[in-house]
Amino acid sequence: MDLKLHNSKKKIAVSETVFGSEYKEALVHQLVTAYLAGGRSGTSAQKNRARVSGGGAKPWNQKGSGRARAGTIRSPLWRSGGVTFAAKPRNYSQKLNKKMYQAGIRSIFSELARQERLLIVDDITVDAPKTKQLVAKLEELGLTKTLIVTETGDEKLYLSARNLWNVEVTDVAGLNPVNLVGFEKIVVTVGAIRAIEEWLS
Repeated sequence: MDLKLHNSKKKIAVSETVFGSEYKEALVHQLVTAYLAGGRSGTSAQKNRARVSGGGAKPWNQKGSGRARAGTIRSPLWRSGGVTFAAKPRNYSQKLNKKMYQAGIRSIFSELARQERLLIVDDITVDAPKTKQLVAKLEELGLTKTLIVTETGDEKLYLSARNLWNVEVTDVAGLNPVNLVGFEKIVVTVGAIRAIEEWLS
């Protein structure tokens, strides 16, 4: 299949498998969920009654005091006691097979191409790490909320976009389902398209 270059009459031939596959909403949802879950720290921790210090002795006799019986001052019912269902550090990551992940990314790219949200350019560079230069270039392309994908990391481009809340620059290795789904437009260089095809074919 062929995809048109942005602001040009030229077309480039791309893989039908990568950019023309069926959209699988359930799989894409699973990818996004797994990616976000993997980013959770899972470090919240509380102490249950076994881990709170003190409380070795029985506070008062079992009978005769007129008060309710108590075995430890570290009961969850007491002030400074343990937490009833204490949170423990845990791993939230979900297992996702490599083939499933690649199929999901192919599905996203195919849908982006169908919705004309995938814009292919010969190259996108700036002369110096200046935000003003990148803003001017994006205005020239008629873009606002944009993900820019290059074949390899471009430090000048990255530094230029760092102060822009609605622009992100990444290389092919740094692509993930969340930023692909989250941006209105995805600007991809021809070199990056070839790298994506090699990765997903």
